[in-house]
This record gives sequence, C-alpha cells and structure tokens, in this order.
Amino acid sequence: MFGRKHRQSDTISYDPDTMRPAIRCSICTGEEVAGFVDKAGGHFTDVMLIRTPEDLAAFKKTFGLTGDIPKIY
Repeated sequence: MFGRKHRQSDTISYDPDTMRPAIRCSICTGEEVAGFVDKAGGHFTDVMLIRTPEDLAAFKKTFGLTGDIPKIY
C-alpha cells in the first residue's frame, strides 16, 4: 500500500529464438541498461543497470552470453 514497491520477478526468461540481448544507452545522460529486445515487436525489456564493466560481465554470465552486445541509442 503506502510506501511499498512491487518488485518484478527476479527470474527473467530469455529465449534466444525470440529475443536478442542489447544495451539501451541514453544520449543525454549516458546511462546504460542491459536487457532483451523482442525480435518480432521490438519491445525492450530492462534487466539491469550497467554502471561498471563488472556489471556487464555479470549480465553476460547470468544469461550465458558471449561476445559483444549491440547498443541501442
């Protein structure tokens, strides 16, 4: 109710057949958010904020990703 925030589920389902990893970058602030883009509709799903290279490495390790992740501006 008051002051309580509803948390999203900590489990994000990632299906490589229907989604692709991406990093959304803000042009103004430089903020980077890692997540997944739906291949069919182009909808971006936020997963985690990227502040350091260690955050990016943790994102890749969590979802078993390798290589470079494209950035969306």
